[in-house]
Amino acid sequence: MSETEFKRGGVRATAGPRLGWSRDLQHANNELDTPFARWTKEQVCDWLQEQGLGVHVGLAKQWITSGQTLLQASQQDLERELGIKHPLHRKKLQLALQALGSEEDDNKGKLDYTWVTRWLDDIGLPQYKTQFDEGRVDGRMLHYMTVDDLLSLKVGSVLHHLSIKRAIQVLRLNNYEPNCLRRRPSDESNVTPAEISKWTNHRVMEWLRSVDLAEYAPNLRGSGVHGGLMVLEPRFNVETMALLLNIPPSKTLLRRHLATHFHLLVGTEAQQLKQERLECPDYTPLTATAKVKPRKLSFGSFGSLRKRRQEDSEEYVCPMDVEMPKGSSFQRGHRGMELRLYDDDLDRLEQMEDSEGTVRQIGAFSEGINNLTSMLKEDEFFKELSTCSPNISVTDEDSNANWIMGGGPHIRMIVSSPGGGRWSRTISSLMKPWLYVHSRAETIGRT
Repeated sequence: MSETEFKRGGVRATAGPRLGWSRDLQHANNELDTPFARWTKEQVCDWLQEQGLGVHVGLAKQWITSGQTLLQASQQDLERELGIKHPLHRKKLQLALQALGSEEDDNKGKLDYTWVTRWLDDIGLPQYKTQFDEGRVDGRMLHYMTVDDLLSLKVGSVLHHLSIKRAIQVLRLNNYEPNCLRRRPSDESNVTPAEISKWTNHRVMEWLRSVDLAEYAPNLRGSGVHGGLMVLEPRFNVETMALLLNIPPSKTLLRRHLATHFHLLVGTEAQQLKQERLECPDYTPLTATAKVKPRKLSFGSFGSLRKRRQEDSEEYVCPMDVEMPKGSSFQRGHRGMELRLYDDDLDRLEQMEDSEGTVRQIGAFSEGINNLTSMLKEDEFFKELSTCSPNISVTDEDSNANWIMGGGPHIRMIVSSPGGGRWSRTISSLMKPWLYVHSRAETIGRT
């Protein structure tokens, strides 16, 4: 057997493949350490392929000499030399080049255009997948998406603009983690508005089924309704939800049922913001048919152009300075407080759904108070109490005697005894009515 042939335990069986893999890894690391301006033509073309712009690689091989060529290219150069006529492709390339020169962690750069098409399914807008795929929209482009960009992608609905705006905000709140959205029900015993904001369109439909609105759930397909829109958007209220679900206004009980569960789901803070927006004089109901009006630009003077540059930040679908939720569930280190607040909301829901039981408890509590009042007015009750109860402690201080049988939350009532004394009694609860009595020593002596 020659040295070049395979043999068990030989060099070819172990060290060879391992060392070959190490050389490839070292080569990749060297590429990352090399400034983009010094990348070779082949490296730049491979990078363009990774960005989803492989259709332009043919012209790139003829024009590009190094990475510096791309760094110095203008918009006209990209369109003329590389044939990049799609404005979103040029924007994508420029954002990717800027990210290469940045030292910040670029989690949004890890979300490629195929992830974005799946994300459209999650937020309930699958009808735009073709346009977003053709535009090669990735995570960076979502972060810097403008109203004009969305209009060029044939997204004209006001509701869908708000849906994408709040979906981008959810990604920012979660640092563009690719798996931050909740697609299916899980252990949600202590669900918070921050968690609900991560719900996908499918998860919202599952929630509708859980609150006995299953027949209306399919109406949310393609609507753009997701958890982020429900929690973070003040204009999206229960009336909009009922409209999208096609619940007729005549079904008042059904709409009231939806309102009860919707308000408890989004939380107190979000509901307060929705109510404040509803009371604004310029409020207009959010409908599925309202369209975005493109901004009319005037180029009559250089002043208007300068003003337009100053207002660039306002053109983003989700502005960089968009107001973030103040709820403690959205803040790190304050989840416990929000859980308690949300538990209180759920407790109120249980009380509303069990009103008959509440009435019975109140009636029984009143009856217990009446019985104790009658017992307190009988002298024999105090004789038996003082002789039989081992838990009573009697002290003599300033001619007063105190009987103490417990503590806790209580109700205090003052009644007159047949002997002329005043009795103060304390009832801590319906099941354990503790007694706290103040009287004069002379009255006790007479009894």
